[in-house]
Amino acid sequence: MPNWTLPLLSIIKKALTARGQKIARMVLSVVIMGLFLLHVAGNLELPFLDQLENSIYDMRTRLTMPGGVDPRVVIVDIDEESLMTEGRWPWGRDKVADLVDKLFDNYRIAVLGFDILFAEEDNSSGIDVLEKFSNDLLRDDIRFQTAYQRYKPFLHRDMIFAHSLEHRPVVLGYYFKGIEHIGLGVNRGVLPPPLLSIAGSELEKVPFANAVGYGATLGLLQKNAYGSGFIDKPLVDADGVIRRILMVQEFNNKLYESFALAIVRALLGNPPVEFHVAEGYEGAPVNKGLEWLQLEGFNIPVDETGAVLVPYRGRFGSFPYVSATDVLSGRADKKLLDGAIVLVGTSAAGLLDLRSTPVQNVYPGVEIHANVISGILDNSIKQRPAYVMGVEFIAIIVIGLVLSATLSRLPPLWTIPVTLGIILVLVGINIHFWNRNIVLPLATPILFVVVYFVNHVSFGFFVEQKDKRRLAAFFRFYVPPELVREMVDRQEDFDLEGESRDMTVMFCDIRGFTSISETMPPKQLSRMINAYLTHMTEVIHHHRGTIDKFIGDAIMSFWGAPLPDLDHPRNAVSSALEMVDKLPAMNDYFKKMGWPQIRIGIGVNSGMMNVGNMGSEYRMSYTVLGDAVNLASRLERLTKEYGVPIIVSQATHDVTLDFVYRDLDRVRVLGKDEPVGIYEPLGRRDMLDASVLAELRYYFDALTLYRRQQWLEADEAFHYLCDKDPHNRLYRVYLERVRYFVSRPPGDLWDGVYTQTSK
Repeated sequence: MPNWTLPLLSIIKKALTARGQKIARMVLSVVIMGLFLLHVAGNLELPFLDQLENSIYDMRTRLTMPGGVDPRVVIVDIDEESLMTEGRWPWGRDKVADLVDKLFDNYRIAVLGFDILFAEEDNSSGIDVLEKFSNDLLRDDIRFQTAYQRYKPFLHRDMIFAHSLEHRPVVLGYYFKGIEHIGLGVNRGVLPPPLLSIAGSELEKVPFANAVGYGATLGLLQKNAYGSGFIDKPLVDADGVIRRILMVQEFNNKLYESFALAIVRALLGNPPVEFHVAEGYEGAPVNKGLEWLQLEGFNIPVDETGAVLVPYRGRFGSFPYVSATDVLSGRADKKLLDGAIVLVGTSAAGLLDLRSTPVQNVYPGVEIHANVISGILDNSIKQRPAYVMGVEFIAIIVIGLVLSATLSRLPPLWTIPVTLGIILVLVGINIHFWNRNIVLPLATPILFVVVYFVNHVSFGFFVEQKDKRRLAAFFRFYVPPELVREMVDRQEDFDLEGESRDMTVMFCDIRGFTSISETMPPKQLSRMINAYLTHMTEVIHHHRGTIDKFIGDAIMSFWGAPLPDLDHPRNAVSSALEMVDKLPAMNDYFKKMGWPQIRIGIGVNSGMMNVGNMGSEYRMSYTVLGDAVNLASRLERLTKEYGVPIIVSQATHDVTLDFVYRDLDRVRVLGKDEPVGIYEPLGRRDMLDASVLAELRYYFDALTLYRRQQWLEADEAFHYLCDKDPHNRLYRVYLERVRYFVSRPPGDLWDGVYTQTSK
């Protein structure tokens, strides 16, 4: 963003009163609506919207395909097996004629269509060479001339093919050249008779696809064919996918029919095609009202160019396939072919008739024609009527008004379900009409709703709650989500500057982590630490704690900031106890993963400390500082010496007496002259077993004897505790001290304080 825009945005923000904000939001909404309306009207190109619409169309097509196999249309496939058996393509026309004869005479098919172009003469028999000899070198050789005339009919393969077409409903294929082929090559072959001439008729105003050239069938074959249809598919969308094909094309003011249309007409006995223009379009300067082509009992919905949406039944294989070599050899299933519409095409990759479609990226072109034929016979071709533009235009306006009237008046949490509800209504309406073969646009209205909603939310974010959300975004790295939401909802401001507060801080560390890290591969170590820190962070956040930092395997956290917390000592102790309780389940998981078991030590202290955003101009951190913080760090290190998982200070203990504690000692930690009492929290009294409380009372009596310097009695008491729980390091520590003092009494001035000497 340019530098000059920041002060400009600041000025705008200050200038926006409550009324001004509403006006600004309304203006922005109108601009968004205007852009979408211009796109719908065709005055503004938004290619990504077209791509999205195509993707949604493809998804609907795949989800609603009828599936199954349509036995009415059978594809005789020039497949890889046929090429291997019968020879490479093109085959001799005598072999193609043999295919025609067998299909009609042996298999009794109804209609035959060739999705193949026969534009050149077949001279593969050598007849052109023999004809030259007949007219030149051997014209006086009576024996040659007699033999040549006898066998000539069998050598003229085009004639053989032409004879096979006579009096049979066979449709041949040809292609038209689009405007991109102007000046490229010459026209070949002979076009079939057109459907009709449009010169001077109302159809002259319809924007049919206009061809500039053609590649047509050999004249001899065209003369004997029942009909012909163009097999080219010029309507390929920008993403290379074929979703529509033309039913008619215009050439020299005449309309010619497609291959699929010619097949259906041949099946029906060649009835005329009627062109229907929607009412209200007559007399318009540019007539775009073409909506239907009508045959005997069949309505074919088309768009303004005369194209249909291909009604794909399913993926490749939605129609029966028969290998051409099986037909020639007589091995094909007669029941399958009897009375069928047969299309001769190819699925062989080398013959380059594979296309991209909404249902499959690689799809035989001949099966596209089969889908259209099937759709015409079932009256299942979907329609995208001319009035769709008007419907979409009105829908955008209505949706915009509804969103304007609702989103600005609803609480933020309600705007999401309302928006989703509108989208679901749009999808439901779209599906309703789709099931009735009417295709309505879906991408544009849905994206309009989404953009309108995003505008509403982002405007509120930028203009109305920018500062609080910025602060919340900062604190989300430190505090649990519920505290972030509470900060946003509160009215008072939050300051990142340093201040002094009564808070509680915790340090947590893994025991023996250095040894663990030396025995594990780095990736495994990283996964283990991440799992451990994630579980511990969840506990801290659950008890409203703030993560200060991760120091390798160590966690530093505090309670009482950024939000004040009157129960910060209790929440910290509860968090520490739950973290220890989580360890057995975590270690079970670590064991399954083949990772080492871990133990932790936790130090907790409460007191006055400085909290705020601290650091350098290169890096800042929201953290706590002070003697109270240092003490918590020292207490965490003492857990190893006393063999307990948690140690809390006197200050924390004195304000959380609803917990049961074990009085550990009075110590003089490193760096401090004043001794401090340290305690191990065991849990709430109502949660502890009676045996634990009994042992705790016995321990308290033993500790009292120790502090009174009654060494022999204390020795006996701690010896009993060690025998009862030999793995308890705390009991062994005191037993060793007692036995030391038995031989070296500390004297009457001894205050019972233990001085920490190691880090």
